[in-house]
Amino acid sequence: MIQRIQSIYLSLTFLLSLLFLKVSFLTFLESSGSVLKITFSGLIRDISMQNHELIEKIIPLSAVIILISAISLVTIFLFKKREIQLRLAKLLIAVVCGFILLCGYYSYNVIEKFDAELVFGYKMLLPILILVLSVLGHRGINKDNQLVKSYDRLR
Repeated sequence: MIQRIQSIYLSLTFLLSLLFLKVSFLTFLESSGSVLKITFSGLIRDISMQNHELIEKIIPLSAVIILISAISLVTIFLFKKREIQLRLAKLLIAVVCGFILLCGYYSYNVIEKFDAELVFGYKMLLPILILVLSVLGHRGINKDNQLVKSYDRLR
């Protein structure tokens, strides 16, 4: 049944992870006044409104973003195989936690390397929101699994 609540949670996880492909999710302000951004492409320095300089590619972060969206999409469509869906939901939670840790690691490196300070914004909360939605999706799958098992006991 694709109309279940966990499908909505996992769809939102998928859509929010796709959002990371287009926007910068961490922004830093250098002491010289230029702006550094961590995007899907890597670490970018905004010289002016039109000029962008790619400083460094961050391949692990990009790979994790793609992995999050792929796992959440596959998990949605495995609704007939709840055990596999449960395992994939646990894997999704682990990958999202890894993504949050990677964001923290690269933030620390940028702050140390470029003498920059982190600019707080709503985009910083998106990984936490993805984690919450993934946990809610896992709980929904687990509830469905328990419900089906209880019906099997009644037969």
